[in-house]
Amino acid sequence: MVFISILLGLLPSFLMVVLGGLIRNRLPVSAWQGLDRLNFEILFPALIFVAASSRPIAVRDMASIGPAVWAILLFALSLGYLARRFGPDSFRDFAGAWQTAWRFNTALGFVAVETLSPAPVGELAVAVGLAIPMANVFAVTALSRGSGDLRQTVLKVASNPFLLASVSGVLVGVSGITIPAPVIAPLEMLSRAAIPVALISVGATMNWGALARLNRFSGIIVATKLIAAPAAALTLCLILQPGEAVARTLVLFAALPTASAAHVLAAGFGADRELAATLVAQSTLLAAATLPLWITAIALVF
Repeated sequence: MVFISILLGLLPSFLMVVLGGLIRNRLPVSAWQGLDRLNFEILFPALIFVAASSRPIAVRDMASIGPAVWAILLFALSLGYLARRFGPDSFRDFAGAWQTAWRFNTALGFVAVETLSPAPVGELAVAVGLAIPMANVFAVTALSRGSGDLRQTVLKVASNPFLLASVSGVLVGVSGITIPAPVIAPLEMLSRAAIPVALISVGATMNWGALARLNRFSGIIVATKLIAAPAAALTLCLILQPGEAVARTLVLFAALPTASAAHVLAAGFGADRELAATLVAQSTLLAAATLPLWITAIALVF
């Protein structure tokens, strides 16, 4: 019954992805790219800020969430590297695909967290905020190996809208300051638009035939993200007992499919865009089966 209720809770979100696939030809590619940019620059930063700032955040939780999400990213990065000998000869093309082993889909995270009761929304916002800079550093460093500029890498990470929103939201949450209603209301309106726009855009830009191209290389990468990483997080939480809310957050965070825009970053560095896009599609489609299972495990264990 727990699994069925969680599956039903996630079903509307997956139907939104399907809707995006059905209407993809109603808008030009440039329009979908514009929606992605709107989400990246405005809508999702608003969602992250509101989630992080709307409730008090204990410094103790930050101290336990931060190192844990960094460890999860590092674990996925290390395990994903095992696919190197099965991947493309070019390290840059490999790096474009490799990043999908540790990057994560923030949109689905904020959808999935609502299926938990109580929902650790604030903790997830902290986890996302602390994980974004590290995930970006790993990805940009790998993609720019041999031709990267350290200053440029630092600037890209520091100016990330998700990072800026999460840091400012966490500071407000830690301080206990209550933002006046007329100020927070517009941000809440923007945050409510973030998830549906993101889900429809994912469906519109996804390669729905990608599962047919699942091979040894992509299988290792996808299994790392959807199976090995959450299993490691669950084991870590059972050993360390960080508290119910933090444990639920960490396992859910680790179980998320890869970032839907990973192929955009790969293309920006001259890596194989199609290979990265295929892995994004495979991870997202297979998460429709794995994510409800991990959320069920979270509900039963914690």
